[in-house]
Amino acid sequence: MRILYSHRIQSRDGMSVHLEELVAAFRQQGHTVQVVGPGFYAAAGFGDDSRTVARLRRLLPGAAGELAELAYNLPAWWRLRRACRAFRPDLIYERANLYYLAGAWLARRTGLPYFLEVNSPLAEERGRHGGLRLRALAAAAEQFTWRQADCVLAVTEVLRQRILAAGCAPERVRVVPNGVWPERFSAPESSVAANRAPVLGFDGFVRDWHGLDNVIRGLARSGTSLGASLMVVGEGPARPGLEALAASLGVAERVHFTGLIAHEQVPRAVAGFDIALQPLVVDYASPLKIFDYMAAGRAIVAPDQPNVREVLEHERTALLFDPARAGAMEEAIARLLGDTALRRRLGAAARAELARRDFTWAGNAARIIAWAQAARGSEGHPNTP
Repeated sequence: MRILYSHRIQSRDGMSVHLEELVAAFRQQGHTVQVVGPGFYAAAGFGDDSRTVARLRRLLPGAAGELAELAYNLPAWWRLRRACRAFRPDLIYERANLYYLAGAWLARRTGLPYFLEVNSPLAEERGRHGGLRLRALAAAAEQFTWRQADCVLAVTEVLRQRILAAGCAPERVRVVPNGVWPERFSAPESSVAANRAPVLGFDGFVRDWHGLDNVIRGLARSGTSLGASLMVVGEGPARPGLEALAASLGVAERVHFTGLIAHEQVPRAVAGFDIALQPLVVDYASPLKIFDYMAAGRAIVAPDQPNVREVLEHERTALLFDPARAGAMEEAIARLLGDTALRRRLGAAARAELARRDFTWAGNAARIIAWAQAARGSEGHPNTP
């Protein structure tokens, strides 16, 4: 199958990991993929952001900035249309972005099947965190792309239900969680090395809403009784504040930041965790790190909420804690620190569950291709633009 992959990603972070791993899986299975997106993206390194976009957002008032995002569809449409004419795809696959309509327009014009990957309810998310001004317009644009898609690929069932509530047909909205390449992760060691303290670990971009401040405060409250340190594998805007917090609480020597590392180095870093942490997560997300933790066979501590329970089961593949109850995460961590056998059992079960349910990029790609082939067969889509 020939896949035209459309996106408007402006930074190299978790979004780019999802894009590149899925594209690699498509190609590994013999499909041809052409990626079409902003020029900055192709030249950026991991962890980079577009300075031009950041500057425009600072200079333009909120509503004007959002209208500029909408206007971006004109050059994006022409670029995507040229690529479509030259490439002659069988499928338009697009990663959803707020105010990004180019793929839906192209699909309507060409009659090609249009698959839309949705990782979050973007109008809602930006309205809550990003100072969205044109809320009605943003919601209408987002829901237009949802309804235009032959298949909407939501990363969780929680998110799927929000998309269905907007009026999308249930048979066109499927769940495809994030994944991992399990073969990149070695079989886990069975116990903590005798010559070091246990390591609590976090893998990912470091942002305020990840809840690492709660972990640091927990280390301070426990004093030396837990005997653990925290390793944060990644970089992000929250790091300076977290380092200052650790220093102010007297636990700076027990909190270590690796800084940004290449994605291919993540498996080795996660293998050094004794307990892998997901301190907080938004209620519709499918965190990449959870699948890394499972592939590495780590004992996982995560919030007990519906999107997490779609992947993990309390007492079987993880310890899940009540995020609304103070001290609940610390109790789960303390329990694991005191029980090596439980850590080993949970880690092994998580790794086995990953294989059983095929939470892999290869599995995701195969499922998407099967659905795309069915869509072409049932609806008679042409392969000429």
